[in-house]
Amino acid sequence: MAVVTSDSLLCRSLLTNRVTQFGRRSEVSGAKVVPRRAIGNGGKVKGKVRVVVKATVQQIGGLEQVKKAKEGSGFDAVSEGELREKGFLGMRKTKLVCTIGPACCSPEDLEKLALGGMNVARLNMCHNTRNWHLDVIKKIKKLNEEKGFCVSIMIDTEGSQIHVLDHGAPSSVKAEEGSIWLFTSQKLEGHPPFTVQASYDGFSEGIEVGDVLVIDGGMASFEVIEKVGNNLCCQCTDSGLFLPRAKFSFWRDGKLVERNSELPTLSKKDWADIEFGVSEGVDFIALSFINDADSVRQLKNYLYMRSSRSTRVLAKIESLESLQRLEEIVEACDGIMVARGDLGVEIPYEQIPTVQEEITRVCRELNKPVIVASQLLESMVEYPTPTRAEVADVSEAVRQYADALMLSGESAIGPYGQKALSVLQMASSRMELWSREENRQSILHQRPLGVSLPDRIAEQICNCAVEMANNLGVDAIFVYTKHGQMASLLSRNRPYPPIFAFTGDNGTRMALNLQWGVIPVLVDLSDEEMEANITMTMELIRRKGMLKPGDVVMVVSDLAPTHINYSAFQSIQVKTVV
Repeated sequence: MAVVTSDSLLCRSLLTNRVTQFGRRSEVSGAKVVPRRAIGNGGKVKGKVRVVVKATVQQIGGLEQVKKAKEGSGFDAVSEGELREKGFLGMRKTKLVCTIGPACCSPEDLEKLALGGMNVARLNMCHNTRNWHLDVIKKIKKLNEEKGFCVSIMIDTEGSQIHVLDHGAPSSVKAEEGSIWLFTSQKLEGHPPFTVQASYDGFSEGIEVGDVLVIDGGMASFEVIEKVGNNLCCQCTDSGLFLPRAKFSFWRDGKLVERNSELPTLSKKDWADIEFGVSEGVDFIALSFINDADSVRQLKNYLYMRSSRSTRVLAKIESLESLQRLEEIVEACDGIMVARGDLGVEIPYEQIPTVQEEITRVCRELNKPVIVASQLLESMVEYPTPTRAEVADVSEAVRQYADALMLSGESAIGPYGQKALSVLQMASSRMELWSREENRQSILHQRPLGVSLPDRIAEQICNCAVEMANNLGVDAIFVYTKHGQMASLLSRNRPYPPIFAFTGDNGTRMALNLQWGVIPVLVDLSDEEMEANITMTMELIRRKGMLKPGDVVMVVSDLAPTHINYSAFQSIQVKTVV
């Protein structure tokens, strides 16, 4: 048995008439993999490890054993249509998340969003009743089952929101400059004019006369002119719109007034919502207003004990405290949401672009998916066409290699949600094409993550596979995985070709739906015959007209035969279709 003992595989290829930068097809004449540097301990490998690297080009044709391939596979109908229309390299890699609200909750509207490219449906537990959310979840699952979609479901907890104000009106009100307002935590009968109720009794603790109260990061501003008990009397200094349940912050001498609350991150309502989400089989739970990694670990431990199904936990970065503990939060969770709207309440708005880029970078280096959210196409809540600045903002998030983009009010309450989704789809596709043409993938640098030998091998195999795929200009990467780890590691490297992740676990499939460039496919995989898996899935896709002679596919696998007790078992192969 040959054992590969290098922790950094240098893949070199001999190419014939093949353009590597743009991935245009022609024939591959051969490839080889050579070790460059030995793993620690003098290159000695401890434990049972087997890494199979097959870089010789093999041909796939119509074989008898592929007759068991199923026509009704777990292949997403939208991805299938996109592949037929645009080819492998034309497939969009940035994932799209839509918040579901009153404007898009009918079966017809949900189907249109799915057809438009919605990968994840987000349900904000701050709004609507639990029965309403249950109805939406059932509709999405029915669409997945009957129409062949692959739309994951995310619930977003309300959190202990101490920074919320409510003026009592059903819609926004105008705060005029010079007007006097009372901010209080008292429960008042009716809704007296110019009176605002805070969600937390201690909202005014530590606040002084002269401090500035800022609504929603600058929609309107007030100066504190008098403090009576816990109540604040404020004068509007910057007029603007005051939305229901608006977020607020206090500033003094140009700096945020930091206040620590003893309220738990997860309220009683949050735990009830989480229990509801788990019982209904949601795929992601996004935690709001977290300040450290403890609440993430607490929820993950609960989910582990509560359910055998793998529900992923996302952390929303929307406070100064969460920014200060960013790396530990990213390491603890399964993904991040950059909640720029609420974050913009807590830090100066001019810092948002650099903070967004830093969060995206840390998430990619630590191999956690990141969603850029809030106000991407805010004007489309009211208008059918985005501003050019908004399109530039979307493109910048794609350029930073965010895994996903999210619509909030644009889809939940706006009349142009489907148009907004099409803007995200077109803008992200165009920026991805530019990045590939500029060969930007070559400037990405990866932080080593693996600690154990099997993890280090898997990481290096995936790094090498992406480098090899880009240099060879292969059409697609096929990865066969049980838990999605190797698919995630491949995605981290942002390869030019799309990644088709074949798995037998539906929870893994739905989780991979948030990973950049990954098209998850649910199939029955053999634990014994890897070649049979490859042949079956290739024939399945070819029967659907998505593979044709001359296509070249890189195959990566972490499936080990059950009768072999290896602690690591990975392979790379390059196959061409005849």
